[in-house]
Formats: sequence, structure tokens, C-alpha cells
Amino acid sequence: MNLPSASGLAALGDLFAWPWWLLAIPLPWLARRWLPPVRDTQPALRAPWGSRLQGFTHAGPTRGVRGMPWLAWLAWTLLCVAAARPQSPGEVVQPPASGRDLMLAVDLSGSMGEEDMRVGGRVVDRLTAAKAVLADFLDRREGDRVGLIVFGQRAYALAPLTLDRDSVRAQLLDSVVGLAGRETAIGDAIGLAVKRLRAQDGGQRVLVLLTDGVNTSGQLDPDKAAELAREHGVRIHTVAFGGDGDALGMFGLQLPPNAAEIDEAALQRIAAATGGRAFRARDADQLAGIYAEIDRLEPVMRPGEAVRPAIERYPWPLAAALLLGLLATSRPRRLGGRSRGMDDAAEPAA
Repeated sequence: MNLPSASGLAALGDLFAWPWWLLAIPLPWLARRWLPPVRDTQPALRAPWGSRLQGFTHAGPTRGVRGMPWLAWLAWTLLCVAAARPQSPGEVVQPPASGRDLMLAVDLSGSMGEEDMRVGGRVVDRLTAAKAVLADFLDRREGDRVGLIVFGQRAYALAPLTLDRDSVRAQLLDSVVGLAGRETAIGDAIGLAVKRLRAQDGGQRVLVLLTDGVNTSGQLDPDKAAELAREHGVRIHTVAFGGDGDALGMFGLQLPPNAAEIDEAALQRIAAATGGRAFRARDADQLAGIYAEIDRLEPVMRPGEAVRPAIERYPWPLAAALLLGLLATSRPRRLGGRSRGMDDAAEPAA
């Protein structure tokens, strides 16, 4: 016996969603062939139409129903085919998908540890406040591919562009001040973001850069990095974040400033050169408002993954099986009635 080839099985899988149901086609024949016949003449269950299906059972065809079992066999075969869910491939469609390739760059330099922010009535450092706002921002980024870059003395990509926002949030919450060094390499952070974003095909490329200082480290000048971003179609929104270096001590008293002044002019040049916007946030509420405004930017529609939907064809064999089943149980009544009438008429003559 030749077994079906792998290509034949694959083709069968393309035609039927559940092809294993086809294995049930010979079950009635196997039951008729191998199960012992019923010896008891008294039926376990009396049904008005039971005698019409005798040709489909071990008892064999009876008088008057000769030629009818093939309808029941064909109905069973079609029923198994319908259970296997025959399908045919439809036209290839490419549904549109809305979203952006959005990279977040977060400053982890030493100044982000300044405790001059209030969140929920508590005084926290700048990074903690930024995490709270960014976590809420990520919750609204459904449909966007989001990545995460952190920078200090050097820039590092913690999360690639992905639809898995939970992993990006986890990487953000695990970040600590000084993880990438105590200084600030704004130019290197922009350059790394451009490198990651330009590798993506199509779509809108956006970088949201959050920092509280000036460029004090790195190999790439921020203005040169902005030109590179413009050449590759990356729009940069800059967010200058911090309470002007005035830390909050006990009972909300202002302490002498010990952080570097934010270079707002440089951040404005970076945003203007790439078609983005520059924002200034002095507290967590202002920062939340800024990210809410960025969130309202119109996404660009881009083609999604091409798919070929499967068209279900099971209603046809199912309807045919039901029709043949009705014929198999209805015609024997007339034939049987006619035979019984002829037999009754012949008995007196005998």
C-alpha cells in the first residue's frame, strides 16, 4: 500500500481545516464488518424510522429497501467532508495598519536624581516622575512600534522597536540614575535612535528625547545629529524636564541649586531642524500634558501584513448530506408500504 507523500498531506491540509475528520468515512463499514451481529430479536430502542436504515447496519437490506443504502452511505461521507471544513483561498488582502515607529530616549545622567518633583503628594526625583508619566504614555501607544534608548555618558538601546509595550515598560522601570554614566551625551542618543529608525521600512519615524541637562559627553554633536535625523526622515520632539535645579528639601523648602542649567536653545534647534516640537516641563503635571499632546499626533497609515483569507465551503456538503439523509429515510416508507400491500394482496390468493 502506497502511503500519501508529504506534499499530498500538505495539499490536503490546504483544502481542509480539520482533515482528520476524513478518517471517519469508513467507520460505518468497519462497524458492519467487524462488530458481531445482534442476536436478540427484541430491539433495545423502538423508532418509527429504524427499519428504514437497516441497509446501513449489519442486518443488511430488507425487503422493499433494496438499492437505498447507498444514499445513507453518501450522506455519511458528505457529513464527514463537511466536518473536515473544506476551504478555498480567497484574494490576497493587505489591510491598513495605523501606527508609528516611535523611539523614546531617556536621560539617566546624574542630574536626573534631583528630588524636585511631586507625584501623588510625594517628593520624588526626576527619573521617578518621568517613569510614571512615560508608563502611562506607553499604555496609549497601541498600534505603534516603540523602542527605548537610555543615555548618560554613552547611549544604549535597551529595547528594539517592538509592539510588545510591556517589555519596553519593564525595561524603563528597571532603569536607574547613572546606569549609562553620570554625564549627558545627547548627540550620541540621537545618532543611535536614527540608526535604529532608518532600518525600518516606511512608516513615520519619531524620536521623543527627554533630558534635563546640556550635552557634556559623547562623540556626536547634537546639531550634527539633528541634521542626520532630518536626512533620514526622523522627526524629533525634545522635552526639557526639570525644576530649574531647585531641589525640594523637608517640608517643601527650596534647597540651593546643584544641577546644570538646561540648554533649551539647543533642544529647540534640534526640534526645529527635524520638523518636531520643543517642550519645557517643570513638574510632573506639565510633563504629562506634553506627552498627551504628543499622543494626539496623527499616525500615518501603513500597509499591514498581507494575508489570504480562507473561504469556508462546508455549508455545501452539509446541505447535501442533510438532503440525502432525508431521502434515505423517506423513500423506503413508500417502497416498503407498496411491498407490504402487494404481499397482503397475495396472501389470500395463496
